Amino acid sequence: MQIILLDKVVNLGNLGEIVKVKDGYARNFLIPTGRARRATEKAKQEFEAKRAELEKAAAAKLAESQALGEKLGGSTVKLTQKAGVDGRLFGSVTNADIAEELGKLGFKVVKSQVRLPNGPIKVVGDSTVSVALHTDVVVDITVSVYGETA
Repeated sequence: MQIILLDKVVNLGNLGEIVKVKDGYARNFLIPTGRARRATEKAKQEFEAKRAELEKAAAAKLAESQALGEKLGGSTVKLTQKAGVDGRLFGSVTNADIAEELGKLGFKVVKSQVRLPNGPIKVVGDSTVSVALHTDVVVDITVSVYGETA
């Protein structure tokens, strides 16, 4: 299926590009989330008429993400979890836990934006985690996990 991208999509293309993707990817993800439209002649004409407006909105979203990234970059999130005497956690710290804690600190981050390179954190100590605020804005934060004995 050929689609017109209405937003920058990682590993696919930039705003305004016409790309060919699998039907299911377009129908189930790109079109419902508003990131793409079918590439019909009518849709191409409508897109060209709205191109400047969409580019302006994309630039505003990028600027907002960059401003949030400057505030968030280098910050530390502190979490307390139950742990054994050897420093291993009984559970784990997931991206949802980190996103929730960032929300308490005043940063609007959803769990899908928190990237854990080695999977969930399962030990006490400091770990570096990436937060992808935009496709072009990725900042690193430190997560400090403290153990709480049961």
